[in-house]
Amino acid sequence: MVRRPVAWIVALVLFAEALGVLAVNWFLGVVVDRQDMSLAGLDPDMMSVSSKIGGVVFGLYFALCGLVSLLVALRDRAPAGLGRVLLISAAVVHALLGAFAWGLIGWTAFLLMVVVLALIVLLLMTYDGRPEKPVDPAAPADSGTPPPLSPPAAPTAP
Repeated sequence: MVRRPVAWIVALVLFAEALGVLAVNWFLGVVVDRQDMSLAGLDPDMMSVSSKIGGVVFGLYFALCGLVSLLVALRDRAPAGLGRVLLISAAVVHALLGAFAWGLIGWTAFLLMVVVLALIVLLLMTYDGRPEKPVDPAAPADSGTPPPLSPPAAPTAP
């Protein structure tokens, strides 16, 4: 079906995004370090180091989300626990990044963030509500109530 390919695509996109975020923040840290200017009295070395640390942290975050998606693709099971929370938080992050991208960068960056958001939500929704074991259509549905008691047998005469 569509579940496993979506999980593979989300894993690839999140790994690529992790590398991209890491590379862009590292590049910005190098640029700030080479300019050797102060921004409102801030130390340029501190800005450079913080940009690089932020790139590593967010890169690892997206890589971890990509790993969760990769495990979902390999196991063909819904993400559970911390993995599900990570994917939901990645969806929220992409929604916020899309909102900021619309105003700061333009509609193409917004569109990219919305596509990634849609892929993550599709991954979460396609595994949602999937039964763990096949359901036998001939078996009666379990309503959660015990079966009715049979009436007592009538006494027989000897």
